[in-house]
Amino acid sequence: MTQTPRIDAHHHLWRYDPAAFGWIDPGSAIARDFDTDALTGALASRKIAGAIAVQARQVPEETRMLLDAAARCAAIVGVVGWVDLRADDIAERLVADGAPLLVGYRHVVQDEPDADFLLGDAFVRGVRAVASHGLTYDLLVDHRQLATVPAFLDRVGEGRFVLDHAAKPAIASGGWQPWAERLADVANCAGVMCKVSGLVTEADHARWSADDLERYLDHVFAVFGPERVMWGSDWPVCLLAAEYSAVHDVIASYVARHCPEAAEGIFGGHALDFYGVGVTR
Repeated sequence: MTQTPRIDAHHHLWRYDPAAFGWIDPGSAIARDFDTDALTGALASRKIAGAIAVQARQVPEETRMLLDAAARCAAIVGVVGWVDLRADDIAERLVADGAPLLVGYRHVVQDEPDADFLLGDAFVRGVRAVASHGLTYDLLVDHRQLATVPAFLDRVGEGRFVLDHAAKPAIASGGWQPWAERLADVANCAGVMCKVSGLVTEADHARWSADDLERYLDHVFAVFGPERVMWGSDWPVCLLAAEYSAVHDVIASYVARHCPEAAEGIFGGHALDFYGVGVTR
């Protein structure tokens, strides 16, 4: 029997520029370049065969940079890029961006001050265009915007959607509601999955433990079910709180204790199916 390749469903690459990455504190562990050599080293630490590269900047050049990196690095099996989804000529832009390894798009909605940003007519139209091209959409939202996700999904209609970082619960402060209720509402929507990624950076960076994540993971797995969950490292952002190996191991341990039969999907199969990539290159 052929084993499903192990896939990291969420990582980034960048050439660090303080002006372009204002959200990174100068002098922090991630205020430096992260290239494909660093990526392959991180993947090798836990025998991960491939990865999905996700945009970190909202400029057109970001998509091309990630596709160029994928052309040089066989471990990158798909790219989630950025495009101005509110553009009047969005259909033409999607055609111009088209490339075999381009699997979807993301917008950093969490940085938008409008709690109803997802419901804007132009944005909904843009995401519909993404879906109509057979591409995926990664949802990156904060607590406020999570409340609008069900209405957004209803307006967009059919498509493939994944909620990044389990919608970033406030783990460090022990925050629970309204995140838990709103996450359950999203899980009730068809066609949406959830990434257990980025959780260590929502916990206390210096003192987090696996126990801090447990009830949040319990809730994610309860409302989505293991069949709609995929693992991503959120490397290199995760380095603010933990090494790549620890980020992998805390989720691997949870899965081994609670749903070992789903491990192959969570650590590879679900990402491959969702992003429509067959095998590593």
